[in-house]
Amino acid sequence: MNPYQEAGEDAHRNVILVMRTDPDSDAEDNQRKLQEFSELTKALNDKVVDVITQERYPDRKYNVGSGKAKELAIVARDKKANRIIFYDPLSTSQIYNISKLCSEAGANCRVMDRFQLILDIFAQRATTHRSKLQVELARLRYELPNARILVSLSKKEERAGWGGLGDYEDSYEQDIKKRIARINTELKKADLEEEARRVYRHKNGFFIVSLAGYTNAGKSTLFNALVDEQTESKDMFFTTLIPKTRALIINKRKILLTDTVGFIEDLPHFLVDAFRSTLEGIYFSDMILLVVDFSEPTEHIRKKLMISHETLWEKSTSNIITVLNKSETMKPAERKKKLEELSHLIYNPIFISAKTGMGMPDLMNEIGMCLPPLVTQTISLPNNESGAAALSWFYDNGLVEEILYGKYMTFDFSATEDVMAKVNDIISKTQATL
Repeated sequence: MNPYQEAGEDAHRNVILVMRTDPDSDAEDNQRKLQEFSELTKALNDKVVDVITQERYPDRKYNVGSGKAKELAIVARDKKANRIIFYDPLSTSQIYNISKLCSEAGANCRVMDRFQLILDIFAQRATTHRSKLQVELARLRYELPNARILVSLSKKEERAGWGGLGDYEDSYEQDIKKRIARINTELKKADLEEEARRVYRHKNGFFIVSLAGYTNAGKSTLFNALVDEQTESKDMFFTTLIPKTRALIINKRKILLTDTVGFIEDLPHFLVDAFRSTLEGIYFSDMILLVVDFSEPTEHIRKKLMISHETLWEKSTSNIITVLNKSETMKPAERKKKLEELSHLIYNPIFISAKTGMGMPDLMNEIGMCLPPLVTQTISLPNNESGAAALSWFYDNGLVEEILYGKYMTFDFSATEDVMAKVNDIISKTQATL
């Protein structure tokens, strides 16, 4: 059994959150992180029964101080906690030490950190083979550095609260490495297939737009509004794990819109690396709609915009439109003031409400203005069965103006350069039927 997996998980769990902060850290920022930490547990329907905080530098054995760790064990027993979740990353030995204290106090609960919580959320939401592989890869990369310690601890006397560690063979580390290699091979194959799909879409005249932004900013609600479709849009983190792509038409142009996984602060590199192929779908878009919850306090927006830009600027060269969602919740003067305060982080701003529809025409117009220019060419096709079949291709891949019928069907055709590169071959095939 995986040492980080719980046996007999219930639909609802009692959870204790633990957050240690450095003495010189910003109190307001810490409070924002704690609130977000608490919101994460809602994604698994867990119930927070207590929150324990401590201001001190990290303790090597328990992360929090030894006195606070003992207090935590007693609280876990009294509150009948199923999980203790630390904001800070925990080492394997720290998890073992805290679990041992809990066991001695009579508490039977799983000790984990925020990364493992996020990974559990992703595991629950993963429904495709690819996303399940990505979650497994992240988990294995997390375990690998501590594999030898894990084997050593597993040989100690088995203790309740440590998730039922069995006897791990000395080859555990090698087994992890082999499995990581197999998953990487399989994911590379999937990435090549995804890249082929992107190339195919561009060559067929599609303009690719990705929704991006901090988690719970309203991306799925905006996606629904743009494509007139109902997808999950709960007030909850990571409702979209598997990217969804739908087609829509703007200014008679074909758009492929993709809803993607949200960004979050302090996302562990294990998870970022495992889901890199998903992020690359954003990087290689023609345009990014960076969705922001503009109803939040200015400093919260600033922090989330910085995190979003750090992620996007890593590789992306796409045009960015900053979609200021939930703007209906404030007066125009307040919106203007916020925008001025955040102007250095906001590009091409559009005030909208995905929920009420406010500003949606402005957003559609802005997307239309950012579309790449089309090339126009006059086309003549033979007025026969072969020409009619070719005409259907032109309608599917670009804009066909009024057709003049005679011996030939003549019209102006507008499309992207990629599509235009195919036109001569299409015409040549039809000419061969004369």
